[in-house]
Amino acid sequence: QVQLVESGGGLVQAGGSLRLSCAASGSIFSINAMEWYRQAPGKQRELVAAITRLGSTNYADSVKGRFTISRDNARNTVYLQMNVLKPEDTAVYYCNALLRVSGGSLSNYWGQGTQVTVSS
Repeated sequence: QVQLVESGGGLVQAGGSLRLSCAASGSIFSINAMEWYRQAPGKQRELVAAITRLGSTNYADSVKGRFTISRDNARNTVYLQMNVLKPEDTAVYYCNALLRVSGGSLSNYWGQGTQVTVSS
């Protein structure tokens, strides 16, 4: 059984910062890519940022220069530092991990989501 648990969401004023965390636990053999997605009301889920096991990163154009993704492989945890937040960043943020369970194959796992609300 694998669980991804996000934390760090909340309400912040425009221009403020938040740091999201997502910890994976369970019978994990290895974790490949870890990603953050977001979904605003009435919109499709979109990729915000991704990071490989070796630390290569990729960002959506809308967050480049403001958000930073990082990970701690020893803790099976991925972070998203969000600075200069804008009202359009308001969404539920989801963590995704491509991982291999012990004795199993590669699969995608999702967290339950954490709400980020940016007021103007």
